[in-house]
Amino acid sequence: VPDDLLLGLKFIFGPCAVPALDLVDRRSVTRVTSPSGRSLYQVLGSSGKLYTCYSSCHFCTCPAFGFSVLQKSESLLCKHILAVYLSQALGACQELPVSEEQLTGILLAEEEDEG
Repeated sequence: VPDDLLLGLKFIFGPCAVPALDLVDRRSVTRVTSPSGRSLYQVLGSSGKLYTCYSSCHFCTCPAFGFSVLQKSESLLCKHILAVYLSQALGACQELPVSEEQLTGILLAEEEDEG
């Protein structure tokens, strides 16, 4: 990525730009798709925890998203969502096809984690 684009990312997205690029470099973003065409993204965070991101509704399951984006409105997004968008743009997403049942299991597991 050229330096001028890196500076632009840093200017627009602030402190999450560099960690998001690091996630992209480490190929930590996986697009999970089912036969029906439903999809979500899973991002392996720097802490080793797996977060689920929904680019269609701009949401991530990480604590930083809940606090900085939803509660405080201090940020537009977290590093995981930015990593998803950058991976899409750069064609750097891992691809994981799953069955409808497996996708439902991922979604239900996230709901249990939140509850």
